Amino acid sequence: MKPRHKRFVFIAVALAGVGLAVGLVLYALRGNVNLYFTPTQVFDNKVPKDRSFRIGGLVKDGSVKREGDGLTTNFVITDMYKEIPVVYKGILPDLFQEGKGVVAEGKMGTGGVMVAQEVLAKHDENYMPPEAADALKKAKAMEAADALTKAGAANAAEKVAMPTNTPVPVAK
Repeated sequence: MKPRHKRFVFIAVALAGVGLAVGLVLYALRGNVNLYFTPTQVFDNKVPKDRSFRIGGLVKDGSVKREGDGLTTNFVITDMYKEIPVVYKGILPDLFQEGKGVVAEGKMGTGGVMVAQEVLAKHDENYMPPEAADALKKAKAMEAADALTKAGAANAAEKVAMPTNTPVPVAK
């Protein structure tokens, strides 16, 4: 075999080996990747079925309820647009509070309730994961758009109900 052919075979075998190694690593990591979702995405059923995922948002004020066993806690995670109830059995982090950021990892249970295996509370007052910050901004924008739509519909209904020859009262 000529040196040129030997070099070609060596490069082909090396590329095949690297491709095989990358394929095996990706296959091994496939089951260990936890995806992050917002309450709106979970509400819209955009989460994987029968797989663990993470949901992040704020703990809704007044939603934390502790069971009699002292370990089971029910609470609601919100992105200020949609809400997802969560049940967690275990010791919550010290920084877990109503109105504060939280990330829960688990699977969806029956009735749209997430069963969490782990709950993480944010550790710094000023820090928020970029995904959570974006989700909160989008939720606020959607809420504002809904309010404008409702206000526009109410104004249109008033215009239809008011005859055109009726004088409009003017505030002084």
